[in-house]
Amino acid sequence: MGHIEAAPKHADPTVLDLFIEDARDWCRGRMWIPRAILLVYLVYLLIIKFRDPTRWTIFYGITLGFHEMGHLVTAWAPHFVTAIMGSVFQIAVPIVCIIYLARQPDYFGISVGGCWLSYSLYELSAYVGDARSKDLPLVGFAASEDLEHDWGYILGALHMLPADHFFAFLLRAAGLIAGVGSCAFAVWLLVTMAQSRSVRGSV
Repeated sequence: MGHIEAAPKHADPTVLDLFIEDARDWCRGRMWIPRAILLVYLVYLLIIKFRDPTRWTIFYGITLGFHEMGHLVTAWAPHFVTAIMGSVFQIAVPIVCIIYLARQPDYFGISVGGCWLSYSLYELSAYVGDARSKDLPLVGFAASEDLEHDWGYILGALHMLPADHFFAFLLRAAGLIAGVGSCAFAVWLLVTMAQSRSVRGSV
């Protein structure tokens, strides 16, 4: 009797494979030029933040608003928690937006949310790195003479104040990874949109 070979088994698609395929389907027929213009602006802001994390951008006021909200909604908590929750909110809100856009789904929106997260991380890095020098102007709801430097207090309470520049470096590195990754994903989406429209137009 001849030997009967079993049919080769195909590996099940991974989560990443499914994500890419769904993103490719989402791109079909969508306009890429307006999104490309927005991406150019987002890349410009990323370059600004990379060169100087303290520079103002259109995201600064939004990020600051959520930072202060974090203090307000946890004003009942112990002082340490209230101090750190401003920074937690500053990072968490862009992440929540990314998750929300992923559930829509809006894949280009995910990349925009990733850029916002990048800018927020850069701004936080400037604040953390200022913990010892306290050169940055402080903003808050109290009188100017009563304002407290969150990270001066937090790192001081943890006896880690000399590590402020190290933590700032880690935040800048995370911001760079988030920004470059988001922009690279956005470029892939735009190329996929352009290719799908050209194929559709040639049919």
